[in-house]
Amino acid sequence: MSLTAMNLAILVGAVLVIVAIFTSVLSFRIGAPLLLVFLALGLGAGEEGLGIQFDNAPAAYFIGTIALALILFDSGFSTPFHTLRAAAFPAASLATAGVLLTTGLVGAAAHFLFALEWTKALLMGAIVSSTDAAAVFFLLRAGGINLRERIRATLEVESSSNDPMAILLTIGFVELVLSGGEGNPALYLLGDLAIQVFIGTAMGLAGGFLIRLIIDRTDLDSGLYPIIFLSLALAVFGATALLHGSGFLAVYIAGLFAGNSRMRHAIGLRKFSQALTWLSQIAMFLTLGLLASPSEFPAILLPAIGLALFLMLIARPLAVWLTLLPFRYSAREVAFTSWVGLRGAVSILLGIVPFIAGLPEGHLYFNVAFVVVVVSLLIQGWSIGFVARRLGLIVPPQHGPLHRTELELPGGGDHEIVGYRVHPESRVAKGERIPRWARPSLILRDGRSLRPHTAGRIRAGDQVYIVTATSYMPLLDQLFAGPAESAFDPQLYGEFLLDPAARLADVAATYDAEVPATEADLTLREFLRRRLHGNVEPGDRVGLGRFDIIVRAVDASHNVTEVGLGVEPAAAHPVVSSLPPRSAALIARMARPFKRRRSAAAAVMSAPAATAAGSDGEPVNGPASSPREGI
Repeated sequence: MSLTAMNLAILVGAVLVIVAIFTSVLSFRIGAPLLLVFLALGLGAGEEGLGIQFDNAPAAYFIGTIALALILFDSGFSTPFHTLRAAAFPAASLATAGVLLTTGLVGAAAHFLFALEWTKALLMGAIVSSTDAAAVFFLLRAGGINLRERIRATLEVESSSNDPMAILLTIGFVELVLSGGEGNPALYLLGDLAIQVFIGTAMGLAGGFLIRLIIDRTDLDSGLYPIIFLSLALAVFGATALLHGSGFLAVYIAGLFAGNSRMRHAIGLRKFSQALTWLSQIAMFLTLGLLASPSEFPAILLPAIGLALFLMLIARPLAVWLTLLPFRYSAREVAFTSWVGLRGAVSILLGIVPFIAGLPEGHLYFNVAFVVVVVSLLIQGWSIGFVARRLGLIVPPQHGPLHRTELELPGGGDHEIVGYRVHPESRVAKGERIPRWARPSLILRDGRSLRPHTAGRIRAGDQVYIVTATSYMPLLDQLFAGPAESAFDPQLYGEFLLDPAARLADVAATYDAEVPATEADLTLREFLRRRLHGNVEPGDRVGLGRFDIIVRAVDASHNVTEVGLGVEPAAAHPVVSSLPPRSAALIARMARPFKRRRSAAAAVMSAPAATAAGSDGEPVNGPASSPREGI
């Protein structure tokens, strides 16, 4: 390659990345699947578009493999344990048994649609069997789709963890095709899967521990930590692959272990990892788009579309239904999980494997995978929000717009410096006090730095910096965020606030409702958990006579912390005469108007406190009683 050609390649590559970044902004606004935008850019710049020549399949696979390893590492690094706990078993079932079932069903369809022999048809099924983490994360998070926590956790963990299984199956079936299916193919494949999963899991745990140990124990220049962080992740992948383990599974587990450890520089590394993931996604999608030849699509277009529709409407729903059957998901949750089975870059990347391996049908696999991905993104990607709303799975957010910046304190620990820009409609801007355990350290106003005791009352637009425990940040979010349009809407969460520890019989007597004798002595918290089979989420409601008992808030362990009462007009006035005397005071305290909420967070924040006066005579938002003195 000449020097001019090299410089031109650098310029074209940089321009493509820049264009991809700016088109992602457009994608955020119109809700288009981002992967589809990147693929379209690659196709438009390719040989049959702007004329960029790129037909090096091994190079494309190499770029895609590195990019996918980094994406999976960040997926694990960004997944908190509480999300994993909420959906670990169903997501693991979808990522293993679900992928196997999808492979078999799609393989059967490919056998008839493309007249392939069974091993080659199952290879086709394996290539398109996994969902795409990038597409799922983007459409759920950037699309403003606020789902129930359990279903969101299931989709995110499944899409992050099912790629290794699809990769193992694809490579295994390629080896079977090349060997001519000698011996017992099923036994060979299962044995190879077991070995790769075992080695990948062990190396992932060891790698995650090693990453945390090196980051915590070394004293390097701050600019070197992201580099060693990236190098360690790729080292885990390469070492595991050399030991004939699943490198993709290893990097995901290593990221999961490291991301949930109390590790130094975690905030900076997380930002670096997110930026690197964006670059990896753009590089992988553009490369795969450049490699494709649209002129080859018409020959396989109709059967490929048929395969995509079979995958979306039959194979994926059936696999999800059978896989989630033991976990008591509702029919609506199963339907939505089935629909959010977006195919993406992983399927196209795996479509390169048969071509590299020298299979005669190599181009067929790649082209079919490309068409299946495009159809999936066009139909499923653009309809996720509509389907979620139709199925009633969207939960209104409990707070509105929030501008927060996190800074890590030297030496790590469980405290951070968090900065908030005060929203004009936030509770702080309207005069609510900031708790003592979150006393501001610095206030920026109109370009000036002010100390809290001279700043006066906090105003809208101020930037407030606070040293606080990491676990307390969700409480501060509620103070500094703007109001959500439908947060705590009485129509959704009930007109009255009830004590979760109140007896069901006492509440029922207040509103002249009958309760089964077996449930009369249960608390509202116990009653809701029993009726909802332990699957408790905010917004859930259980009918009882003419009113509904509504889950209004839960803690990290999904224990009910706030209960609402939704009353029909005919039952708006309680029948006080039927109330047992010993419970009169309790019910009077329970049935407060909904706006006077008394959650644990509000109790901490709104406790009486002295107010300091600033130099201008205005009071500073004073500290409240502290759950932790000395913070």
